[in-house]
Amino acid sequence: MRRACVMGHNIAYSRSPLLHGYWLKTLGIAGAYELKDLAPREFPSFFTRLREHGYVGGNITKPHKEAAFDLVHRREPAAASIGAVNTVWYENGALVGGNTDWMGIVQSLDDIHPGWDRAAKETLVLGAGGAARAAVYGLLDRGLRVTVVNRTRARADELVEHFGARTTAHAWEEIETLLPRTDLLINATMLGMRGEPPLEIGLARLKAEAIVYDIVYAPLETALLRDARRSGRRTVDGLSMLLYQAVPGFAHWFGVTPKVTPGLRALIEADIRKSEGA
Repeated sequence: MRRACVMGHNIAYSRSPLLHGYWLKTLGIAGAYELKDLAPREFPSFFTRLREHGYVGGNITKPHKEAAFDLVHRREPAAASIGAVNTVWYENGALVGGNTDWMGIVQSLDDIHPGWDRAAKETLVLGAGGAARAAVYGLLDRGLRVTVVNRTRARADELVEHFGARTTAHAWEEIETLLPRTDLLINATMLGMRGEPPLEIGLARLKAEAIVYDIVYAPLETALLRDARRSGRRTVDGLSMLLYQAVPGFAHWFGVTPKVTPGLRALIEADIRKSEGA
């Protein structure tokens, strides 16, 4: 029986076991996906002997992503460019590190708003952390131009310097002036997440036909998405990213490419609402 796992610390909240367990059950696959809570001192030894522990691969989450990036035998180009590994699997005995966050972003857009990348010319990414780097990579892969803004301008400049052509950096205070030319707005920060400060931007100047994407999924509908929906703009939520980024890893581990279905989404939504007391 093939087994995979998610590796992190203090990650009882993770929906990955529920998500992958759903696919294993509905696809009739004799496999398992488990949660491994590993303290930082435990992670390197466990990770480098993943196969010996009976696993064919897995996901990496906080606080082990940096360590995983350094410990894999080789990295796929996307992971190397983004600077983060969140999914690993074995190829010819070598532990390969990949990044599926960028795929979660573009593939959810493909399914929810088909043709989005043909209509979009200018994209605006808020943030300069790992999720923002994944978003920029995915947008550039589709041939789009990307503007990056971050509360610390220097980090936006560093991101743009890394990715080069077709990316530009601006100060956070310039968001309002950038909205009229934006076809796709992605919030790749934690602003607006439950327990975090709000994301305080108005959408009045954003193109009416623009798409608003928020990677935050707790709450399921952020204030940003609520404002976008009420003004008639198209939206994609953070739960969509979570679901779609899981697809490639499952395919690597279990040999079948699963589908993101309404049934799966309803299951994860219900679990999130339950944890929030809704």
